[in-house]
Amino acid sequence: MSSFFAQVKSVLSGDTLILANPKNPAVERQFSLAYVTAPRLSKDGDEPYAFQSREFLRELTLGKPIKCTVLYTIPNSGREYGIAQLQDGTELPEAAVKAGWLKVREDAGRKDDSEETLDKLDKLREFETQAKNEQKGLHAGKDGFIAVQNDLGGPDFLNQWKGKTVDAVIEKVISGDRLLTRLLLSDKKHYQVMTLIAGIRTPSTARTNPSTGQTQPAEEYGEEAKRFVETRLLQRKLKVKIVGASPQGQLVATILHPNGNIAEFLLQDGLARCNDFHSVFLGSDMAALRAAEKKAQSAQLRLHKGHVAKATAGGKDLDVTVSKIVGADTILVRNKAGEEKRLSLSSIRGPRAGEPSEAPWREEAKEFLRKKVIGKHVRVSIDGSKAATDDFEARDVATVTRDGKNIGLMLVQEGYATVIRHRKDDTDRASNYDELLAAQETAKEEKKGIWSGKSPKIKQYADMSESAQKAKLQLSTLSRQKKVPGIVDYCKSGSRFTVLIPREGVKITLVLAGIRAPRAGRTPKEEGEPFGNEALELANRRCNQRDCEIDVHDIDKVGGFIGDLYIGRESFAKLLVEEGLASVHQYSAEKSGNAAELNAAERRAKEARKGLWKDWDPSQDAAEEEEAAQAAPEVELTIREKRNDYRDIVITNVDATGKLKIQEVGQGTAALTTLMNEFKRYHSNPANKKSLPDAPKTGELVAAQFSADGEWYRARVRSNDRSAKVAEVVYIDYGNSEKQPWSKLRPLDAQFGVQKLKAQAIDASLSFVQLPSATHYLDEAINIIYELTEGRQLVGSFDYIDNKEGLSYITIYDPKDAKDPDSSLNREILSTGYAMVPMKLKAWERSPVFEKTLKSYRKAQEQAKDSRLGMWEYGDITED
Repeated sequence: MSSFFAQVKSVLSGDTLILANPKNPAVERQFSLAYVTAPRLSKDGDEPYAFQSREFLRELTLGKPIKCTVLYTIPNSGREYGIAQLQDGTELPEAAVKAGWLKVREDAGRKDDSEETLDKLDKLREFETQAKNEQKGLHAGKDGFIAVQNDLGGPDFLNQWKGKTVDAVIEKVISGDRLLTRLLLSDKKHYQVMTLIAGIRTPSTARTNPSTGQTQPAEEYGEEAKRFVETRLLQRKLKVKIVGASPQGQLVATILHPNGNIAEFLLQDGLARCNDFHSVFLGSDMAALRAAEKKAQSAQLRLHKGHVAKATAGGKDLDVTVSKIVGADTILVRNKAGEEKRLSLSSIRGPRAGEPSEAPWREEAKEFLRKKVIGKHVRVSIDGSKAATDDFEARDVATVTRDGKNIGLMLVQEGYATVIRHRKDDTDRASNYDELLAAQETAKEEKKGIWSGKSPKIKQYADMSESAQKAKLQLSTLSRQKKVPGIVDYCKSGSRFTVLIPREGVKITLVLAGIRAPRAGRTPKEEGEPFGNEALELANRRCNQRDCEIDVHDIDKVGGFIGDLYIGRESFAKLLVEEGLASVHQYSAEKSGNAAELNAAERRAKEARKGLWKDWDPSQDAAEEEEAAQAAPEVELTIREKRNDYRDIVITNVDATGKLKIQEVGQGTAALTTLMNEFKRYHSNPANKKSLPDAPKTGELVAAQFSADGEWYRARVRSNDRSAKVAEVVYIDYGNSEKQPWSKLRPLDAQFGVQKLKAQAIDASLSFVQLPSATHYLDEAINIIYELTEGRQLVGSFDYIDNKEGLSYITIYDPKDAKDPDSSLNREILSTGYAMVPMKLKAWERSPVFEKTLKSYRKAQEQAKDSRLGMWEYGDITED
């Protein structure tokens, strides 16, 4: 007989303990109570009262110091039997027999008939009899059976118990993240199942392959993680929150130690890493685990001993513009300096071409992303970078947001992207990774996108520019419509595009009317014509993949559709010409009806010496214009009778090309005066000091504060500089324009809109008068017009109104001489030498009714020539 002291590590049954050496907990021994027997716990089914018997002994002894005395040992198995005593004096097996949880064996004492043994047996049998009489424990009746299920079965278990917290006993610790757990669901039903600790993964412990007998060594910190859990959880009765099941049917649960979630403690000590696969089960609870892991990483504890904190991109987010959609998960962005960068959206992957269930969704997913961000300002947070591989070039991965909305999350929510499963050491991931995983599970449940199990209806576009014959069939449909919505699918050159028209189900090649852009090189390295690559680059930057509107006028010989392209209501042809990257094709411009706009844009480009006009010589213009005019056939238009259309007018503005803005005096100007008084009162009210809700758009009507007098006027946005937050506005009632910061723009209230009172400034041009092309002469001519008209009410004879161009050709008179052609302002300008009668007259100007007027004007011109006035100071320029 020998005695020893130990600590109870676990309890196998109502009569058997697993003991640990207090000085070396890794050394264990099994110890059974002598003379007694308890019901057996078995995987094949527990005997009645087996669990209750074990629980009595577990609650009595677990984790406590105990003195054990070995009475005998079984020779073959080495199993030790004896008696034990706790520090409080409780003796075993007496206490368990007295409580009715053990039976005295019938054969007890047969091999040992010593007086001491017989006395002990008599005492035990006396306790047993007492327990029977009192119907305690095993003697209470036949209700001690508990049904135990060793797997989760079907989905009914999770349907009933997911999200609920139940009592449980941790029967065995297999590794730091894997336990055998007995779930105490009711008095009569238990589940004893393999359980994964939710949200973490610990290194593996040593294990033996049953088929080969070879032992696979433990991973670093694997055994330490197991001991950490054993000392805190083994055979403890605690709370377990059921959150889900693994694909292998193992329970996933949060194990709640009295001090908190055991997963957090493992992570804080660097003994575990977060398990991304469990994020979908935990939802917002995953954030606490991520924080615990981050704390261990910062301290470089155990598993994170070599951890290097991820560097951020300058510590701040980047504001950029999306210039191209490469795929559903990859974009090109451009910063304010014009530098372009390729980005992949962090932690997500668009539909893959090689996956049959995903491939049909590629175009729809890309279109979804295009609609959300193309050409838009977004905020980018660089999460890391990916090195180049055989299939992919090196690229940054980033979280992209627009107006506070995460673009990657939106794609996942709609089922247009899947979440990447990162390696455990991969820190180049989205900051909202857990949210992405949760969104993916929701998309699966709702059967969205690629999770729907069916293919989308793929939009097919018939190529109507494939041949001239096909183009002719489509021309009549498109030419009857105005501002046809489309999508610029590809930029072939600065003036040639592939445009998709979804509502017609066709795609066309669109050639910009009225201009000629230089040819670009066929490859980025090929030069092409001068400024051809620059024109293509501008087209890609402003038009590629953008929503657009088109007007179609005609077709060319090879099936191209000739027309106008509008991006954000702004003519792209005009923009190209204005930037000096295209020239006006006069005949085509006249035919398409946009000649005035394009010629004005070309003049501005020439004066600024932009692009093609960097070496522009003003003296060449007159000859070029004459040559272009001669080459353009003109529709005959003869006025049989002179219009008797005289109106009181005020000239409100003369633009840089000499075009006039006029107001008709009368009912319109009276209404304008009333409106402006109300407008002034409205904007002087502090309650109406509202900023624009968003960046102003080209063509948008706004209220603008005029810089000269600080008053507010109705205006239209002509162009917009988003980087400088400055817009060029045209005051619609006066015709003048200026650049204003966004802070000096306000929304135009509906009570002051053009529906209430139309814009009062009318476009006009002086009849039979051509102003100089040379800048210094043109400026002088404009000054003379201002001197003769500023602040005066005049009479305008409306000789011809071109409704197509929206332009009125007028002769201006002093009210005292309203019908004498020799006293008109038109003639007076000619007589100063700062204008000339056009060498090629328009059809209406050649009408016989104007012969007398032309004769008078040419006489005034000849007098100015002879006197070497103005533009004639160096001789007759028409002779060149």
